[in-house]
Amino acid sequence: MRDSARLSRRTLLALAAAAPVAAAPRPVLGGDRLGRDTVQVGSTTGLPRRLTARSWLVADQDSGEVLAACRAHRRLPPASTLKMLFADTVLDRFPRGGRHTVTAADLAGIPAGSSLVGIRAGTTYTVDQLWQGVFLRSGNDAVHVLAHMNGGVAKTVAAMQARARELQALDTHVVSPDGFDHPGQLSSAYDLTLFARQGLRDPGFRAYCRTRTAQFPAGGGKTFQIQNTDRLLSGTWGLRPYPGLIGVKNGYTSDAGNTFTGAATRAGRTLLVTVMHPADRAEAVYEEAAALLDWGFAHGASARPVGVLVEPVIEGQGAEAGPRNGPTALHAVTHGPSTGRLLEGAGTAVALLAGGAWALRRRMTPGRARGRHSK
Repeated sequence: MRDSARLSRRTLLALAAAAPVAAAPRPVLGGDRLGRDTVQVGSTTGLPRRLTARSWLVADQDSGEVLAACRAHRRLPPASTLKMLFADTVLDRFPRGGRHTVTAADLAGIPAGSSLVGIRAGTTYTVDQLWQGVFLRSGNDAVHVLAHMNGGVAKTVAAMQARARELQALDTHVVSPDGFDHPGQLSSAYDLTLFARQGLRDPGFRAYCRTRTAQFPAGGGKTFQIQNTDRLLSGTWGLRPYPGLIGVKNGYTSDAGNTFTGAATRAGRTLLVTVMHPADRAEAVYEEAAALLDWGFAHGASARPVGVLVEPVIEGQGAEAGPRNGPTALHAVTHGPSTGRLLEGAGTAVALLAGGAWALRRRMTPGRARGRHSK
């Protein structure tokens, strides 16, 4: 009986030693509350009652405090809001007055059904005009020309992914520079807000995203007018211009639905809002963004923050080491856009590797390449 008991203890100890250590969940980037699947708000006063978006976030531009959010890290197709990351990556690489004569190769590979500004091979454009085509008309043709000027689409995609890591936008996986629907091309409300916040620190970015109209070359010395497709800026299609709006980017594809990141200033305070995948009506993304901005300006000053927009990583320091300010731990997405689940708590890289979460976070989620009108 004693030998049998001793054997049982040894067996149990051996089994315990051989069993993999359970991976402790890791904190969510920006704060654990941002990983939850319900509305997170530090004040119950006045929050819009009808919000249909699958993911949204309101934050303060200067402090980075997140005032309210819902599924902030849920990975979803971003549509043309991804062009904010493209601008964050490429905007300062060429002088605005530089000139480029477009070739047929510059326009090759643009997905069918893309939004276009109307660039023509053989016509010479300034860099300034190309960026107007990106920001105002969400032109995928302008994006591809600039990407080719930057060394090609593949090089630009790699640079955008590296820039996303610097900004600690770890929900984002870049497949194309224009935001068009591609399998695995994903971002989140949190990441899109990081792109907007960083972009607005650049005077050129800020000027482009608030421009309402511009004259664009039509060839042969002629021009035509282009208008900004941001309806809260232009006040078109039955919507009024939002007071104090300064941009930044809207988007639509068949996979992403409507997406929007905006920024507005009132009484010296600038708020950021991102709304992803609301109800099918095209106006809903703007209506919900405007309602959240209204709430933020009315009640945000008294609301306790539910998280923070992290700062870019220090140059030469990997994103795994954590941000300069705010939480130092990272989050991991387990199942992509279908669930947006996040691991929370503290854990080591070794434990994550043992649990398989490290690989899952980087796994591309299957998608569809049938998107239309990335704008």
